[in-house]
Amino acid sequence: MRILLLCSAFNGLSQRAWTTLRARGHHVTVHVVHDPDTIPGAAAAARPDLIVCPFLRHRVPDAVWRAHRTIIIHPGPPGDRGPSSLDWAIMDGERRWGVTALQATGDLDAGPVWASRTFAMPAEPPRKSTLYNGEVADAAVDLIAEVVTKAGDPGFAPRDHDRAGIVGRSRPPVRQPDRCFSWDDETGHILRRIRAADGRPGVHTMLAGVPVAVFDAHPGTVTPGEPGTIAARRHGAVLVRTGDGAVWVGHARRLSPGPSVKLPATQVLGRALAGVPEVLEPLETDQPSGPREIAYRRQDDVGLLRFDFYNGTMSTAQCRRLTAALRYAAAQDTRVLVLAGGEVFANGIHLGAIEAHPNPAAETWRNITAINDLCREIITCTGQVVVSALAGGAGAGGVMLALGADVVLARDGIVLNPHYETMGLYGSEYWTYVLPRRVGEAQSRLLTSRCEPVSAGEAAALGMVDEVLPADRQRFPGAVLERAAELAAGSDALLQRKRADREADEQRRPLETYRVRELAEMSHDIFEDRHGFAAARRAFLHPAAPAPAARRPALLTGG
Repeated sequence: MRILLLCSAFNGLSQRAWTTLRARGHHVTVHVVHDPDTIPGAAAAARPDLIVCPFLRHRVPDAVWRAHRTIIIHPGPPGDRGPSSLDWAIMDGERRWGVTALQATGDLDAGPVWASRTFAMPAEPPRKSTLYNGEVADAAVDLIAEVVTKAGDPGFAPRDHDRAGIVGRSRPPVRQPDRCFSWDDETGHILRRIRAADGRPGVHTMLAGVPVAVFDAHPGTVTPGEPGTIAARRHGAVLVRTGDGAVWVGHARRLSPGPSVKLPATQVLGRALAGVPEVLEPLETDQPSGPREIAYRRQDDVGLLRFDFYNGTMSTAQCRRLTAALRYAAAQDTRVLVLAGGEVFANGIHLGAIEAHPNPAAETWRNITAINDLCREIITCTGQVVVSALAGGAGAGGVMLALGADVVLARDGIVLNPHYETMGLYGSEYWTYVLPRRVGEAQSRLLTSRCEPVSAGEAAALGMVDEVLPADRQRFPGAVLERAAELAAGSDALLQRKRADREADEQRRPLETYRVRELAEMSHDIFEDRHGFAAARRAFLHPAAPAPAARRPALLTGG
């Protein structure tokens, strides 16, 4: 079947839809819609049997949906209408939510229903981005597969909206006044407000007298004090007192004229935090007092190093801290070391921290050097079997970081983007060593030049991933530890072969030469901006500004 995907961004859901449909043998074209006037032309060029809109902010023109069956994937249960479904669901504390496949008509979100799914909302208020990339994306991909099957059935007829088991209702767009809270409010209320606006647009408030939009909120504990005052800071986050406790705020964006970027809260507040104590915890602790970016624990012969950086990006300081933690973990007497990322495994360097730096080029160089140091520690760790555990997707340098391990385990349903060119970078992280040794030189060139997402299943078939584990998010950590324990039982032979392979590789070509060559190329991209890295970076951080056309594929086909 010829399928056209219309989306406002080729994001995680859109990429999962593309890879899933291609794997089923369909010819799939993606059109990223920055201007709705381009939709008719895209439909005419694709000549689709079916149009699916997994993430589309614009209305599909009447001429298009009248000529082609067009299905809207709406992130709400039947009857729910409006552009802020997930925001309202989180703020209202809904216990169940859903996703609905609707046929496009003249009435927004009110066309005939092709299928729907419901799911239980997490007990603790989720971040909007977490909910979207988790339960919503899982349900949406399942729905899209059902829609395509039904589209091939001449006897199928969708249900009229009025007979589709309505459980939702029409709701207006969420505005900042709807999101507002007072620091005197209870912690749960504040968490719902902030998380419903994460990762965009955040909630406007005041911190230390500075007007900001806040993100990345977690419950905390603190001694009593005036609500809204900052009690402590830790690795970029600040602990803010509430009416009945405290909230850790990890990231903020200064509300000032002109564009500003989302950064760690301590960096945004700067001198306003003078006198606020920094409260740190050891790498290993049984009773963490708040969110932790990096933590280590051991279970028999397996060491588990967990890192969970916001949106999967790693600043220079975060890379250095994770490198130090990795050295600590590698020095323990365990047999297997598991590197477990968070919601996103890793996406490489921190573009926001780079953009905010007075000298972005110099900071880019420091950042890429720091992440290279981390990757080198992974590659050269010959005392333990190193396992990368990808519960979430990865992109660019984050993919290459994972591939430096001996064994790569991926959760079914994640998507990898093993390329750099869309950001105008040659790339580093020893990718010219770790990628070819797994997939070969020819496939490496294809993966890094086509700039296409790769599903976990495709990655396994190519050799990038060693094993794909079941998609259940709750069971994945246990499955990883079970597999790690099996590796530990046979680690003697694995480590002997690993040392021999590393020594042979070093004899053929020293590892450092890969880094030197990559950084030589990167120096042109960073300091001479030969491929538009600065413009691509700004367009990524400020989506209202379109990316340079030469670096942004608007049409992607495959089948």
